[in-house]
Amino acid sequence: MLSAFRFRLHVLRPALLALTFLTTLPLPQVMDIQEGEFARASGYYPLAGWAVGGLAALTLWLPLPVPAGVKAALVLAVWLAATGLLHFDGLVDTADAVFAMKTPERRLEILRDVHVGAFGLATGGLALLLLWSLLGTARPGDALLAAVAARTALLAPMNLFPAARVESLGARSREGNWKLAVLLAAPALLLPGGPLAFGAALLASLLVAHFCAARLGGGINGDVYGSCVTVAELSVLLALGWGRHA
Repeated sequence: MLSAFRFRLHVLRPALLALTFLTTLPLPQVMDIQEGEFARASGYYPLAGWAVGGLAALTLWLPLPVPAGVKAALVLAVWLAATGLLHFDGLVDTADAVFAMKTPERRLEILRDVHVGAFGLATGGLALLLLWSLLGTARPGDALLAAVAARTALLAPMNLFPAARVESLGARSREGNWKLAVLLAAPALLLPGGPLAFGAALLASLLVAHFCAARLGGGINGDVYGSCVTVAELSVLLALGWGRHA
């Protein structure tokens, strides 16, 4: 009984929390979240990548009788729906803040503003256009790799950069078990282009986090995490596409 309780507490709950936090899958919600559970959940982020990437890959694989551009739009819709636009929203909010010609303190205030400005609108539009374009030529395995690698690589900036606000959800999610995340993501390395995908995702995540931390006074938050995931996904798809045509 005791071992079953510990398994539920240290494995099932954080895994379920990661899936319900990062995806819109119809799963039971984790109630009464305890101290440290968000940090433990971050070690299971690759599971969300497998889920999101799997749905996108399945849509790419289906022989739908539609033009390539329409199919890419459908895959994009599935991708965004599966995440509840969580990471995309982080990208838009982050762009509004870090590209503003303001002080770091004022940028943090902008980051908390729910309204979307010109920087966020332009960045979001360009990101969607680029993702749609890349999905038009992507293979099912590319989508799977992009989703898994981006959510695995996220643990690097989460553990290396301080939180912009110590009381935030992003701060509570830091210091997750990166070794567990790597273990859960490891099968994706066997896919064609796996090492390239993980390298591109890690580099993109660290570059985004470094730039944002410099603009925000040294720390990053949950919106920046979302930006890291989005840019890492785009970077993986770009790297894989370039690798095939180089």
